[in-house]
Amino acid sequence: MATAVPVLPEPQARALAEAYASAVAARRLRGLAVLVAIVVLALVSGYLAHVRPLTLFANIGNFGSFISRTIPDFSSGNPVADLRAWYWNFPGWLALLGQTILIAYLGTLMGALGAVALCFFASANIALGRGSRIVTRRLLEFCRTVPDIVFALIFVIAFGLGPMAGVFALAIHTTGALGKLFAEVVENIDMKPVEGMRATGASWIQTVRYAVLPQVAPGFASYALLRFEINVRGAGVMGFVGAGGIGQEFLVAIRNFYYSDVSAILLMIIATVIIIDMLTERLRHRLIGFEGAR
Repeated sequence: MATAVPVLPEPQARALAEAYASAVAARRLRGLAVLVAIVVLALVSGYLAHVRPLTLFANIGNFGSFISRTIPDFSSGNPVADLRAWYWNFPGWLALLGQTILIAYLGTLMGALGAVALCFFASANIALGRGSRIVTRRLLEFCRTVPDIVFALIFVIAFGLGPMAGVFALAIHTTGALGKLFAEVVENIDMKPVEGMRATGASWIQTVRYAVLPQVAPGFASYALLRFEINVRGAGVMGFVGAGGIGQEFLVAIRNFYYSDVSAILLMIIATVIIIDMLTERLRHRLIGFEGAR
């Protein structure tokens, strides 16, 4: 059955078309203005930061030369012996790499526990009051704003050389970073269970335990695993200030121009990060119910 398509009067149709064209033009103009602002800021930032593309192109060969010197020579006659000579200190480096992973694990665990303890006070929908929320958020900002390498240097000065300084530095920085993420997860929960618990006269702790925590636990675990992966890379640098791990050995190799040792240690760190990334990714997908992980 055919139906007639209503036709607007010419003046009304023209007015609607002009309004649509005007809205589209205004939207394109705003987009162009944003793009111009981004380009201008990029150029100004590059100028003030002394980013010189011509200098980069002129010296790019030095970078390639350094990389080529870190690659050892392999002979076709006995490559196994060359590989052993390349990784001459493999047991020692492996032990230091294991120490780096343990530093990252303990720092992540302590930081995640601290973030869980503080995130509920920093969330807008669960916090006990505006004052506690402001104080907690400023504390988390301080913890994540100061670089972890600076915390590590402070703890090395206070407690001496060793992995303990690295653990505390990562724990503080992780508390600040995860605290913000956890608070945002809490702010996105379904408030109906919370309102139901409050209606029954439950205390704040009971409300958090039975109405909030079950909703946010998978997200908390997912972010904590992601942070562990990041902290493994961070712990690899802690040795630069004497906070334990393989970073100190890596720094010694760089300073003494042991080029083959630099590439050997760097490849071990890269392989470790890749393996941890693959494992934590599968765990995160299972926790959040991602279908592709099954």
